[in-house]
Amino acid sequence: MTTHEPEITAAVDLCGPDGRLNPAAAGWSRTPLHRANLRGWGRTKRWEYWCVTSPTHLVSVTVSDIDFLSLNTVYVLEYAREGRPAVEFERTALVPFGRGVELPEGIAGSGGPHGGDVTVGPEKPIRGQVRVSLAHEPGGTRLRARAVSPDGLPVELDVLAALPEGHETLSVVVPWSEKRFQFTSKHTALPASGSLRIGDRTLPFADDAWATLDHGRGRWPRAITWNWGAASGTTDGHTVGLQFGGKWTDGTGATENALCVDGRLSKIGDQIDWHYDPADFMRPWTLRTQNSDQVDLTFTPFHDRRTRTEAVLLANRTDQCFGHYSGRIRTDAGDVVHIDRLLGWAEEVRMRW
Repeated sequence: MTTHEPEITAAVDLCGPDGRLNPAAAGWSRTPLHRANLRGWGRTKRWEYWCVTSPTHLVSVTVSDIDFLSLNTVYVLEYAREGRPAVEFERTALVPFGRGVELPEGIAGSGGPHGGDVTVGPEKPIRGQVRVSLAHEPGGTRLRARAVSPDGLPVELDVLAALPEGHETLSVVVPWSEKRFQFTSKHTALPASGSLRIGDRTLPFADDAWATLDHGRGRWPRAITWNWGAASGTTDGHTVGLQFGGKWTDGTGATENALCVDGRLSKIGDQIDWHYDPADFMRPWTLRTQNSDQVDLTFTPFHDRRTRTEAVLLANRTDQCFGHYSGRIRTDAGDVVHIDRLLGWAEEVRMRW
């Protein structure tokens, strides 16, 4: 193994009876085993973020409850190609105090422990409204969403994010303290199938489409900065999922770094050195493990999704760059996999919430 962190192999509650972090919950697992039994307010954050990628377009959906507000989002990006500019739009519905948004103690739309289906938003959204549904089906999670594009076209997503039998995922608890902690479950390299309709155009998600899940439950500091990188696809004869984090885990003794190769997880306890230019996020990034040769990658962006929000209770500065990873990784078994233009993203987020 390449991590000092304890592996959890049985179901466990995230919190003790007093609402503080349960010491037995600190660790990681290959399948979600934590029950996020958070109660009440107090910097509590809950979300489900899904991103589905293809060689020509991607879509992400978010359902979140950040204590004083719920933000439910549909984001669409058609990549620039053959002289045609990128097509990009986002619809976010803000719900004060999260009225009508109830996220389960487990993963929404999963058949796993403490999961449950979630639907938010009106049946027929208008203007800036959105509807998102996350529902369990045999073999995976059905992602559905509806919105209206900025130019008035109906937008409808219907995708199955499959979870192949035995496919391993990363779940980990990041403990800042007994009162501030986060349970995150990151699922990469999930085969996706379905379609995105914009007006009378249908954009398919077919053979080379992949879904990634970011599931989060925890109690956060008021201000935080993080890096997140992920990618999924086939390369060097393998199905590969990359999952990396940075900054927000510093000093906690935990990381959210892992490789998923042909469904088998390699948990990386080593920190990743992230090198990029905050003055120009479109320049290449490099990601390397600090104390080993397990990760040596260059990320080359082709699009920067920029978000800037300044409000009394919420400030957000996000640069989520979509692009391709190239380089090499090494699994726990010692197998070296060459990464050739694996589609994904790398981001820097500065949040006050």
